[in-house]
Amino acid sequence: MPNNKTITINGRAYDAVTGLPISERVYDQVSRVSNKDSKPAAPAVKKPEEVKKQVVKRDSATAATEVHSQTQRSKTLLRRATKKPAAPAKRPTTGRHMDMARSTKVSKFAPHPVTAAPAPKVAPVAVKPDKPAQIHPVAAKALARNSAKPVAAKPASSKEVKDAAIATALAAPKAKTVKEKKQLKKSHRRLLITLAILVGFAAVIYGVYRFVPAVSVSIASAQAGVQASYPEFVPDGYSLDHPVTFSDGEVALKFTQNGNKENNYTITQTRSSWDSSAVLDNVVRPDAGENYITTKERGLTVYSYGNNAAWVNGGVMYVISSSSAPLSGEQIRHIATSL
Repeated sequence: MPNNKTITINGRAYDAVTGLPISERVYDQVSRVSNKDSKPAAPAVKKPEEVKKQVVKRDSATAATEVHSQTQRSKTLLRRATKKPAAPAKRPTTGRHMDMARSTKVSKFAPHPVTAAPAPKVAPVAVKPDKPAQIHPVAAKALARNSAKPVAAKPASSKEVKDAAIATALAAPKAKTVKEKKQLKKSHRRLLITLAILVGFAAVIYGVYRFVPAVSVSIASAQAGVQASYPEFVPDGYSLDHPVTFSDGEVALKFTQNGNKENNYTITQTRSSWDSSAVLDNVVRPDAGENYITTKERGLTVYSYGNNAAWVNGGVMYVISSSSAPLSGEQIRHIATSL
């Protein structure tokens, strides 16, 4: 058997172990080594057609060998049919689970059994017992007295029980329900709204009385029972001084100068049945004598004397009295005709 372990089939070398083809160069080397002792043979001259066929046949054989290579056997085991291989038994290692001689110098563990050292003897000390508790003589007498006269508990009457229950109920704080709280809030809200309305109404009345003189004069005339009126003409720099004073059958309007309260005049309106002659005889002449001026305008007879004036109209006598206000005759006429 040759050393190269090759097989030649159809002029092509294959490996005898693997069955794979060997290149021509390796085959030539192997053939040279194997036939080194033989004589070189003269190469046979082949025709071109034979050479071509041989090359085609060799290439097809190589392709078929590569395609149809030998398959390997399956290594997968069917676990349902085969048993699981058992683990190999472990060999005991040297130095474990074996009795070994220990040195006497090893002192890691205490010797067994352990013997405790005897405790020193102590001489017993004599303990003197405490004296028992004693009751005080006064307390003993009180206990004896109470034990001699037992007091029977007196049952409470129905009235006492009822009074105690009422006192307990009154002492306990009463929790207000949600409904009571809501009603209380509503009542407080209504009370606040009512107070706000009353305050606003009073403020309106005061404003009207203060800043609308005709209204205040109408209220005063209704209280006095006189058809009093507010003059349409007021001299410049004068305004009505509040409050308007009135009495039974009389209303007095006081006008003061702005910035100087000392300069003022008063218009007194009194219920009267006099005519102009009676006013002259009873009012003007007693104060001025014959020093007066008579002015007739718009059916009125006005008597002027100094800074004062008097006249009658529609059952009401009007008197202008002034001690400090310098009123002219023309201003007095305008006041009289505007009432």
